[in-house]
Amino acid sequence: MDIFENTILCKNCNVKMHRATLVKNGFQFRAIICTRCGEKILHPEDKAEYHHYLNLKNKSFSVKLRMVGNSYTVSIPREIVNFINEQNNIMDEIVRLNFDQMGKLSIIFDSIMKKQRSYEDGKGND
Repeated sequence: MDIFENTILCKNCNVKMHRATLVKNGFQFRAIICTRCGEKILHPEDKAEYHHYLNLKNKSFSVKLRMVGNSYTVSIPREIVNFINEQNNIMDEIVRLNFDQMGKLSIIFDSIMKKQRSYEDGKGND
């Protein structure tokens, strides 16, 4: 049983807190929020996953650029691929590669990020 499945009272107001989903840097958190005072409690598992994400984000990987046929390949470290796969198995077999700016390539692993990217670039349809 998950702790967030129980009734939780706000420590400040002593009223029932309500479930919510918060988004920070594209990362979703399960949370409970007091509608009276605004007190928020993030789910501890989501908080731990976010810290794991931050550790990976701040880590620098040195990978080799290899020639395969007429194309170059870059290996993606297993640590990154495993983390992406743990996030609800959202990684597709085909990834999207963008030339963002001079010296910077972006790899988009899933359709959620593709949609988010199109909204950030002003190309969203909604």
